[in-house]
Amino acid sequence: MWSLDQIDQPLGDDAARVQSMQAPPKRVSTAATLRLAFLSLGVVYGDIGTSPLYVFSNIFPDGIQHREDVLGALSLIVYTITLIALVKYVFIALRSGDNGEGGTFALYSLICRHVKVNTISNQHPTDRELTTYSFRAVPEKSHAHKVKVALEKSQTLQKILLVLVLLGTSMVIGDGMLSPAISVLSSVRGLRVAHLSVSDDAILVLALVILVGLFCMQRIGTARVGFMFAPIIFVWFLAIGALGVYNIVVHDPSIFKALNPHYIIRYFGRQKTRGWESLGGVFLAITGAEALFADLGHFSASSIQLAFTGMVFPCLLAAYMGQAAYLMKLPDDVNDAFYKSIPKTPAVYWPVFVIATASAVIASQATISATFSIIKQAVALGCFPRVKIVHTSYKYLGQVYIPEVNWLLMVACLVITAGFRETMQIANAYGIAVVGVMLVTTLLMALVMLIIWQRNLLLVLAFLVVFGSLESTYISAVLVKVEKGGWVPLAIGAFLLIVMYTWHYGTTERHSFELQNKVSLGWILRLGPGLGMVRLPGIGLFYTELAHGVPSIFSHFLTHFPAIHSILMFVCVKYLPVSTVPKAERFHIRRIGPREFRMYRCAVRYGYKDLHKKDDEFDELLFQALRSFVRYESMVGSVENSDDSIESSRVISAEPTRSNIDSEDEGDFLGRARQDGIVHIMGNTVMRAREASSFWKRVAINFGYSFLRRICRGSSVVYHIPHESLLHVGVVYDV
Repeated sequence: MWSLDQIDQPLGDDAARVQSMQAPPKRVSTAATLRLAFLSLGVVYGDIGTSPLYVFSNIFPDGIQHREDVLGALSLIVYTITLIALVKYVFIALRSGDNGEGGTFALYSLICRHVKVNTISNQHPTDRELTTYSFRAVPEKSHAHKVKVALEKSQTLQKILLVLVLLGTSMVIGDGMLSPAISVLSSVRGLRVAHLSVSDDAILVLALVILVGLFCMQRIGTARVGFMFAPIIFVWFLAIGALGVYNIVVHDPSIFKALNPHYIIRYFGRQKTRGWESLGGVFLAITGAEALFADLGHFSASSIQLAFTGMVFPCLLAAYMGQAAYLMKLPDDVNDAFYKSIPKTPAVYWPVFVIATASAVIASQATISATFSIIKQAVALGCFPRVKIVHTSYKYLGQVYIPEVNWLLMVACLVITAGFRETMQIANAYGIAVVGVMLVTTLLMALVMLIIWQRNLLLVLAFLVVFGSLESTYISAVLVKVEKGGWVPLAIGAFLLIVMYTWHYGTTERHSFELQNKVSLGWILRLGPGLGMVRLPGIGLFYTELAHGVPSIFSHFLTHFPAIHSILMFVCVKYLPVSTVPKAERFHIRRIGPREFRMYRCAVRYGYKDLHKKDDEFDELLFQALRSFVRYESMVGSVENSDDSIESSRVISAEPTRSNIDSEDEGDFLGRARQDGIVHIMGNTVMRAREASSFWKRVAINFGYSFLRRICRGSSVVYHIPHESLLHVGVVYDV
């Protein structure tokens, strides 16, 4: 007799006895690390590297009142770069990546693996058997355990955590719009320093043309962009470092006394409120620091650390000290301190101007690449509408390009540049976006340090107090400039937050409806092997979001169609909170009902770095996994009795038995069905909120989520399903 408890077991149980076939990760060679460190210059460090173009002019928008203020501002710049960029990001944040991925969603995935805060319940404890699923048990009675339990019990805290992550993501996307605008506009202003006759309109048009060219280049991929841009940024850092040393020697060799933090106290003592407001300009010195972490998936932690400590950090310090030395002598030139500090001989000025302009274009690459990475993670975790994601490198999975996002960023960036026209207002907006995402990263890292790293509570609190209070001070300084352009990132962030939260809410409601209305397996068994209808040759793949159980769309199909395929498989494509799932561990299959029903259930597991291929590889891998399952099942007895499992890569041989012969017959039947073709059956669902639902739920589901589903790419496009083998089944969900 068949027991429903035996049949309807979660697919995740299959992973319990699986031995991983994945080879241990290879150690990256020194040569590869050096190569990646060089390439990272062109992708990661352009933004922070071009900050010297506009930092001092934004610190002193009304001019320098006292020469010693330059020392105070320089001291603030040096310690801000050291504490936040070097200590927080290079030494701490890069160690908290998720299997080579960085950014707010990578931190969120780490937290989801250790704390049950993922609102879509298609996970199972045995997913931890994956080789890429790093997990560390939390000791009971520890501070980490208390925080973990509090998060798991409180839905309010879970929603706050989700909103925090989505807010950080919104700010990163805002960076992708603002960074190109301020970098390019600041660089082309060098024309006015050399030729006063150049008009503002000419500078604006030149900046817009450069920005269009930058976004058009994104389609060639991060690797090629980095290969082209890295030599330019390399020369740029050498140039600003050499200019810094030159200005120190020529104008004020005593500038090193600014390393004494006492000048910071004296600066605030003189400037008071104006000094506090100037922190918004100081913070621009580290505008590209978040890209060090967000772009981690494009390179490696060691390569980013090597590039920063070996070249970027010393060259930046030399550049800022050199400008400060120049301003100590000529404080009236603060509005264009960088270009005016360059020797005016044509052999020096114009090469530096060309390199500066090229570097400013490249500077935008860091935030654009970070935007692509974090949106890809958000799509995989169900927090962003489906978009086309293109892998631009076969070697590095994290290097992606998203066409829709690229063109939307370009339009937004052009509008911001043409609308503001001046770097001062763009800088005010840019500062809010950058410090916002940094503060979110600090809060998430504190949770990672406590729950996952299980560091001492006092150490975690010290980290939170030092960096949280520092970044909170900066954000308080930039928020006072809301009326002067700071409203832009707030508006962008609010809009994107609403979009992402609406999408996530609709996805969660849809999954809950399918879970509550899944088909009874007892009902299926009572239909008999023929399911009460004609069984046609071929394989039918029913796509569902349920990790176990039969979706309601199946009963809807049986009610309206007179025939069904001879082989049926319910496919659940689910993304786990891991960076990648090896192909050897991707497919897990179970049988539904007795052998003569020829019905199966398969969980296809992906990480947020994995992508569906655009060829027949998925169909072939799935079919081979099914044949391997049937072969293995004959070795150990039926899965429903033995509760054993099979991975797609596992092949077992044995002496022929009666079970083997049945297996061979079923294998031949599968082969014939494969030749007859595969049909992909997907639900074309329409979601409606019940009339008794609250006003906000009706707005979110009937208008917000429905609109987003209409304009985003369908599941068939994301999964690269051929149109000629696709069958849509219309169904209405009243949630």
